Amino acid sequence: MGTSVNLLDPMDRILYCDDFSTGFNGWGSLIGNYEGSVDSMLPEYMDMRPPMLSNLTMWDAGTSGAIGGSYALKLATRPKQGRFCVAIKRLTFRNWGPVRVEAMYTFKTEATGLQLGETGVRAFGVLLDVQHADGQAIEPLRVLPHVRYLNAFKGQRCERWPYKSEREPLQNIGIRNKTWSHFHLKSHNWKDIRQGDQQLCYNEIATKHNWCYMRLDFDLASMKFLGFRSNERDLDVTDTEPMTLSAMPNLWSMLNVAFWVESDADARAFFYLDRVTVSTS
Repeated sequence: MGTSVNLLDPMDRILYCDDFSTGFNGWGSLIGNYEGSVDSMLPEYMDMRPPMLSNLTMWDAGTSGAIGGSYALKLATRPKQGRFCVAIKRLTFRNWGPVRVEAMYTFKTEATGLQLGETGVRAFGVLLDVQHADGQAIEPLRVLPHVRYLNAFKGQRCERWPYKSEREPLQNIGIRNKTWSHFHLKSHNWKDIRQGDQQLCYNEIATKHNWCYMRLDFDLASMKFLGFRSNERDLDVTDTEPMTLSAMPNLWSMLNVAFWVESDADARAFFYLDRVTVSTS
């Protein structure tokens, strides 16, 4: 299991524990919905780059690998401010109970210059995209809990954890009323988690990195946040609400997990994942 297994705290039933030294393990790119032609996709999705495997080779220090093996899952944006990269794993659930998402991660700006670049990453985050099971609720919902770390905005350090409860309007893609889309990661309408300020380790030059821990707990019965932990700190998510919309015809029992990174400079923003674990009680 490598060194990182002792850094995780899964619940009783592990749905998956992904070590990217064995491959992608079902993680892929977030593809925007389309109908008839990919040109019908919303513009924000057209520029998405797929995740890749990386052994974390740096030009000045060689190869370090991941925290628990040789490879990590790497998300890299286009080299332009405000661009995104998203990795998603699609599953369904069997129990209407608590679910826990844990990950070891690190983030950096691409080391193209001899400077730190600590404001090159605007944000990174974790989200769930879940929907009630058929017959689970009188008024079934699709629910999207989002939490991100706002590292910087327009060159200024921010260093805090917001969440997003206000969703973007759905847009009809095509002419058959079967395919809808919305880009839910836009930088507006985020709300700060109470006492969510936190300075994370970024180190001292652009090729050094330190691994961090995050944990999101969510209840599939009540569709409410149960907790969020970043490194040593448990954040207060008592008043934190997820995005909601009416259940969609083809998404029953959905349990999707995604991570993303957004750039704040005209340089690629990198986000690396190792040992992503999803568990239930």
